[in-house]
Amino acid sequence: MALDIEQTAESLWREMQNRRHMPAEWQKKLTMDQAYAVQLAILRRHVEKGDRQAGWKIGLTAAAMRAQQNVFEPCFGFLLESGHRETGHVFKHEELIDPGFENELCLTIGRDLKGPNITIEDVAAAVSHAAPALEIVERRGNFALDLPLSMADNAQQKAFVTGPSVALADSNRDLALASVSVTINGTLRETAPGAAVMEKGALYSIQWLANKLAEFDLTLKAGMRVMSGSFTKQYPIEKGDRISSAFKPFGTVEASFL
Repeated sequence: MALDIEQTAESLWREMQNRRHMPAEWQKKLTMDQAYAVQLAILRRHVEKGDRQAGWKIGLTAAAMRAQQNVFEPCFGFLLESGHRETGHVFKHEELIDPGFENELCLTIGRDLKGPNITIEDVAAAVSHAAPALEIVERRGNFALDLPLSMADNAQQKAFVTGPSVALADSNRDLALASVSVTINGTLRETAPGAAVMEKGALYSIQWLANKLAEFDLTLKAGMRVMSGSFTKQYPIEKGDRISSAFKPFGTVEASFL
């Protein structure tokens, strides 16, 4: 029997509203195409309830992330305006489900990108700004055990924290040359290059996203923000953690979890 996308979306939506882990009844039941269809049906429910889509997130763009999650292709999820926080935000740890964070650039789209034949030159002309950012995730399921269910659950996306945006110019447009230094509770934990994203830099993840969205008849629209994929592995968040990630040449973003 064919999967009922709306029924599945409604079931998962109820679990999300009740702040629960992904239900066992849907494990190993979805294909990737079905999972994305469910994710988009859940997005429609958020919008119908009065939220606004801020843009998209791209996941699993770095080799370190794909190895950690035991999967081998990028993925996408949606960003909501209600999930946006400015740098320095203090989260309540007990309000998050098994949280983690990733170190990314948040890119602003200056003109529409409609796939399926978007080139990297199209992307370079369209992306207008970059901001240092943290993606805050909730691990309500297991990527490695059931990637489609994680996609239906919006690819773990919970919130995104951004510093000030910086306009892209000839001097900083090659995002492969960017880097991040990750400090947790005053201790430097990792330094990683922008080339870790798609092996060529974050503009290439935007190219992938624009062409992938075309499979669902969606356009990457001007004004949208895109979390372009992590430079590093995903880090767990413990109660009391203070995170500071410095992105050269774009600035620093910080968050605390009390």
